[in-house]
Amino acid sequence: MDFAHVKGGRKRFLPLLLLGDEQEDMIDRYLARGEMYALCEAGEALAVCVVTDEGNGVLEIKNLAVTPRRQRQGLGRQMIREMERRYAGRFRVLRVGTGDSPLTVPFYEACGFVRAGVIPDFFTAHYDHPIVEAGVLLRDMVILEKTIGGDEAHAEGHSH
Repeated sequence: MDFAHVKGGRKRFLPLLLLGDEQEDMIDRYLARGEMYALCEAGEALAVCVVTDEGNGVLEIKNLAVTPRRQRQGLGRQMIREMERRYAGRFRVLRVGTGDSPLTVPFYEACGFVRAGVIPDFFTAHYDHPIVEAGVLLRDMVILEKTIGGDEAHAEGHSH
């Protein structure tokens, strides 16, 4: 498997991106300003990840998705480890905002993230349809963070 830094033609990954974020106009808000990576095997994208520089040494995962037939095989964890490896010298915190779901929150916690806050009613206010995951209607966004290294002085003001 190979990690690819995706520079152009990102919309070709839309079916995969929609697994991580169900609404295309929400994806459009970060896709152009973020850095995108794909984990590929035999020319097929198995997983994608989009990260953005949120300032103050914070790198945010905006989208992380694994093709359904390859879920629960460690590919999501591989993507997170790759982001940590690529960005540890430039950022001090890896952040993700996700629905308060019994599927995603335990996944991120198992990857070393801890709860850092909540944005009330994020999903009900920003999406044009109810989002249900594992039988749970998503309302609030849970913010999870993980320290990834680098010192504050080094991370400050550095952009990618």
